[in-house]
Formats: sequence, structure tokens, C-alpha cells
Amino acid sequence: MNSVESFLGIPADWGDIRQCSRLTLQKPGARDTQTLFFCKNRSKTQGIKGCLARVALAAPVAAFPAHGSLAGLSRQELDAAMSGFGEYTRPPPPPGPLEYGGVKLVNDADHPFIAPGPGDIRGPCPALNTLANHGYISRNGIESPSNIVHAAMEGFNMNNDLAKFTCYAAFVVNGNLVTDLVSIGEKSAKTGPDPLDQPATIGGLNTHNVFEGDSSMTRADFYDGGDVETFNETLFQGFLEYSYRFGGGRYNLTAAGEYRYKRTQDGIETNPTFTIVAPRLFSAYSESVNPINLWVDGRQDDGQLRLDHARSFFEAARFPDDFHRAARPMSADNEAVVLSIHPIEPGANIAGVNTYTVDRNAPKLNDKCGIFEYHVNHTLRTLYPNPTGDLLDAIRANIHYFYTSVQARGCSEIFPYGRFEDGESNAYYAFPDYPEVELPEYGTFPYPPVEPLTYTDAPAPASAPTPVSTNVAPPAASATVPVTSTD
Repeated sequence: MNSVESFLGIPADWGDIRQCSRLTLQKPGARDTQTLFFCKNRSKTQGIKGCLARVALAAPVAAFPAHGSLAGLSRQELDAAMSGFGEYTRPPPPPGPLEYGGVKLVNDADHPFIAPGPGDIRGPCPALNTLANHGYISRNGIESPSNIVHAAMEGFNMNNDLAKFTCYAAFVVNGNLVTDLVSIGEKSAKTGPDPLDQPATIGGLNTHNVFEGDSSMTRADFYDGGDVETFNETLFQGFLEYSYRFGGGRYNLTAAGEYRYKRTQDGIETNPTFTIVAPRLFSAYSESVNPINLWVDGRQDDGQLRLDHARSFFEAARFPDDFHRAARPMSADNEAVVLSIHPIEPGANIAGVNTYTVDRNAPKLNDKCGIFEYHVNHTLRTLYPNPTGDLLDAIRANIHYFYTSVQARGCSEIFPYGRFEDGESNAYYAFPDYPEVELPEYGTFPYPPVEPLTYTDAPAPASAPTPVSTNVAPPAASATVPVTSTD
């Protein structure tokens, strides 16, 4: 039996099929589609339940209507039609908060560590690499943004708004908006065909200076050879040194502030193209605080990251043995504490090394509304200046989903490509923060402003290794700082 007949389950005694038509059904809001095939030979017609599949499976595109004849196609074309991306379906909204937002074993039997195999993609984000290696997202490194949001919450207990903000900020500039797929690393044909007549490259999360950027803690700058995804032992040794010097043998907010400043200065002094403006400004400081917020075992819950656990995540992209996720849904608002240790304004080297110039038009770190607007009106508009059809619809939907991550902060929705309509009520897909956490109200902004914390001296743990170097100037702030959560 040939591949098409076998795929459809057509009886062997039917002979060659003469015509197949396809009808694709999808429940409102559902992620799955049900495909029915109606096939006939010379004298028989039979409806066959073809497949239950995820929308936009990774395969070559097949632009066939939802209900139309497949007659006259070659065997190869029929095979492609059965396995292709199929017709465009508007991407679903991101999920809301988890029903249970507490401590939970996440390195469990259902999510074993499996090292990536040939063809599996990994990228510059150790957290996403970890989620892929443990099967919280697709192990091949190609995934939808809504699934990534859920995985970040389930695997790390990342706050819903932060998960949406981080994911959609990266997806809208690195992912395939029509197929609703993104590579967590290098560009891949598995995300689908590139849009026609648009500057966007759909290059995956490795793409430089649209979300990935300079001064990573454990990855080299793009300027230094172009490899932004490989773990860099030299940089990690610097991370360890600063954790000993300023964190008493643990990585905490004080060590984060000092090391973030060092990596920024490294870029200014050695990288003539160094840039740190939105969205990289946000992702750089999130990169500094997320290990404290998300990689400290939830049973420990003290904002002091063990360095062996840090290596497990940064280098191996692996949950430590018996690892439990954070004790509560965590945001990244304590990035303000890190910034306050050595304040840095957005900017770039404009004429070679040591020519760092502040960009007065770029939003600052604490301006999440401004970062959202800048990213959409500047970065996204540059990549997609004149979209039409399905691409335009997908862009409108994804901007709206991105907006829901800042809606609770009182930000205004923007419509640079026209207003998003959901076909029914144009309802906002926004969810309240974790309901068991009470926050004081400050006008329309439900998050209290983060104020600099009082730093107190505290002895290093008795088991801490000897500091790498003691011949250094006193830090701007020393010892430990408790992690804060706004959820």
C-alpha cells in the first residue's frame, strides 16, 4: 500500500484512489485540529478520520484550502499535503496563571533529563535549554509561544505576566508568526517558510540585537566570533569569582549587581558594536535576576543560589537532582535592586570601544510600558514594514498577546498595524496575578515600586570556598540581599 493510503487507513482492496478532499475542524480556542478526509476510487466513497494534530506541525508548507479537492496532485504533492503546515489558523492566546503556584518537584519521572540529539536545537537561553532537555517544551527546540509560557510557569514557577512578556517579546521578532513556531536557537526550516517581501529573517533566538544581545553572563558577545549559544567557561569563572567576592559563596542580588556592571564595562571596553537598549536592556537584567528567582530550590527560598546548581543550569541545562521549583510565582521586578547598585542608562558604543553614548529616546529599565511600545513600534515595525493577509492577522494577534503582559501595569494598548479583533467580543486575554498574593494598590499601577534595600554585612557560610581574590575595592553593596517577589 502506498504512503497516502496507509496514512489515511484506506482498505488495501480499494485500489488506487482517484480523489480526496479534506475538511479541517477546530473548536474555538482549541490548539488541536481534527482533519477528515473524504476519498473515493472508481465506485466507492469513504470518509476517513485522518489525524488529530497540533496546528502548524513542523514540515514543509502546503498551501491547501481547508475544504477543497486534492485531485490531480502527484503522489509527492499528496504526501506533502498530508504532512504540511496546512492552512493558516490564528495563534491561540497565552495561558493564564497555574492553578497551583507553590513548591513542586519538577525534576521528576515524567520529565527526565535527555541530552539533545542530532538535529535538536539549543540556544543562548539556559532556562529554555533546560526546559527542552527535560521535555517541558519540545525536545527538538521548536515550540509555540503559548507552550513556552506554560512551560516557564510549570517548570520554574515564573509569574504569568513575566512569562508572557519575555516569551512574546522574543517571539514577535524571532519566530514565525504565521505558523506560530520559534526556534530556541538557530534558524530552522522546521518553523516554516519565511514571509515574502519582509526584512524579518525568522532567525530563532540566536538572532543578534533583536532580543539576544551583548554582555551575557556566560555567553560571548556576537562580535567575538558570532557564537552566542555555547557555554563560556571563562565567563563562568568570572561569575564564580564575583559570587565569592560579593555573595559569600552564593549568587545573590549583590553579586548580580556587581557582575552585571562588570559585564557591561567589558562590553564598552572591548566590543566596538556594544549595545544595550530595549529589548536587550530588559533581557540583560532579567538574565541577572532570574537565576536568583527561578533557580533557587523552592524549599530553600532564600535568594541565595548554590554555585553547583548555577553550573548545572548554565552549562548542562539540567535541573539539579530532586530540584523543586520556586515557592511562589516569581517576577523579575527585583532587577531594580540590581540596577540601583550601579545605575546604567540605555545606550551603545557609537564610534568604537569606549564611546558609550546614552540613547535618550530608548526606554529605561523600569519603564515596562515604554519597552513594550518601543519594541513594537521600533523593532517589530522595522522587521515587518508592510505585512498583509495572514501575516498581518498574526502580527495583530501577537502584539495583543504581548500587550496582556503589561496590561495590569496600566499600559495603553497600541495598534500600529490596526486593531486586533478576535471575531467575537475583542475581549482581552489578561489574567490577574496569583490570587493568594495581596499587593497594595498604587493608583492604576498594582505593583508597589521597588525601593533600594538596606544592605547588611553577613558572614559567608562556613562551607564557602576561599574567595578567589581579596585585593579588590570595597563593593558598592556587600553580603546578602533577600530576593523579592511581587506576586
